[in-house]
Amino acid sequence: MNNDSKLKDAINNPELVKNDSVVLAHVTVKLKDGSIADSTKPSNKPTWLKMGDGSFSKAFESYLLEKQAGDNLTFELEAEDAFGESNPDQIHFMDLSQFPQDIELKEGAIIGFDQPSGNQIPGIIRNVEGGSVKVDFNHPLAGEMIVFEIEITQVKN
Repeated sequence: MNNDSKLKDAINNPELVKNDSVVLAHVTVKLKDGSIADSTKPSNKPTWLKMGDGSFSKAFESYLLEKQAGDNLTFELEAEDAFGESNPDQIHFMDLSQFPQDIELKEGAIIGFDQPSGNQIPGIIRNVEGGSVKVDFNHPLAGEMIVFEIEITQVKN
C-alpha cells in the first residue's frame, strides 16, 4: 500500500475509540462555575488516555467511545463519576512536630507526603490549630461536579 492509499484509508476508515484504545487528547477540567482547574492546552502537550485500565470512570469513558481524531467533546460528570466523593477516612490529623519547620502550613496549601514506596501523595492542609494539622488526602477535586472539554488528536487501537 503506497502513502496515498494509506492516507485515503485513514480518511475513509478513521480509528474509533474502543474499550482498550489509547487516546491522545487535549483535556481541560473545569469546575461548575467555569473556572479552569487544569488543562493541557497552555503547554500545548496533549495527554495519553488509556481506555479500560481503571484510570477513568465508566461514565467518563462512555463519552469517548466511538469518537475519532478531530472530535471535540464537552460533558459534565457528577462527583462520583469524576474524581469521586470526598471520603472522611482520607482526612487525618497530624502533629505539628511531624512537619519540617521551613514549610508554611497555610490553609489550602498542597504538600507532598513521602510514601514507603518512594512515591509522594499530595495532602491539602485544611486547618492548623494548636499543635494539630488537619490534612485531606482526598483528590483536590473530590466532591466536585466537573466539566470536561476533550479534543481528540489521535486514536490507537
